[in-house]
Amino acid sequence: MDDSGGSFVAVRRLSQGLERSSGCHSTSGEVVAGSAAWIGKGLSCVCAQRRESDVRLSFDLTPYQEECLQRLQRRIEVVYDSSKSEHQESLRALWDAAFPGEQLHGLISEQWKEMGWQGKDPSTDFRGGGFISVENLLFFAKTFPKSFQDLLWKQEGDRAMWEYPFAVAGVNITFMLIQMLDLQAPKPRTMMGAIFLKLLSENERAFDLLYCITFKLMDQQWLAMHASYMDFNSVMKSTRRQLEREMLLDDIVRLEDMPSYSLLRR
Repeated sequence: MDDSGGSFVAVRRLSQGLERSSGCHSTSGEVVAGSAAWIGKGLSCVCAQRRESDVRLSFDLTPYQEECLQRLQRRIEVVYDSSKSEHQESLRALWDAAFPGEQLHGLISEQWKEMGWQGKDPSTDFRGGGFISVENLLFFAKTFPKSFQDLLWKQEGDRAMWEYPFAVAGVNITFMLIQMLDLQAPKPRTMMGAIFLKLLSENERAFDLLYCITFKLMDQQWLAMHASYMDFNSVMKSTRRQLEREMLLDDIVRLEDMPSYSLLRR
């Protein structure tokens, strides 16, 4: 932990493949701790920053749209509570989806670092993103298991020597989307927020689905930019710009119509 309160764990790529045995998963990278501003406080500042080109608008909502927005906002407000059995079970379900057949020894365990959490207690990483960041990862793992596993094990493309930690990157994506779509406002104040709310009224899991699209798109941007961990903020900015371009296309009626949706594989 550095003086600013931010810290990171980078994953070093020592080989292209990752070997697994029947008893456990063996990563071919080592986890190295240090201090930088690309995860935690530093990344949050980048994702949350307002751009001068943002135009504040006001959109009237139908009663149903307002109901959809409020349901999502209630999800966003939920913090992880280790005393709640449903929260514990979701965390265990996430482990089982990520590492089927590998027993988790506890909700606080060194094993969590295999998924790309910074320490043995993942709740310390998703505290800023709330419980919805766990739900997003779990939805991704269950709905698009092939893409989820590809990203978890960094199986596609020419990878960097120092890779982004999968799980912590996922929490940052949740936070970025909440900011980009201005989801904590009573009603949309940006074009992105208004467009998304229309998509949400057509599909109540639109936020989770957009999360999956964004995660896959982020990894594609990472590869295209030949990025390493110090470039993560730049990759996230590029990902956001591409998402905005796609959501503004005239023929986007559903999230499945977005060009980047084709990157996902079940």
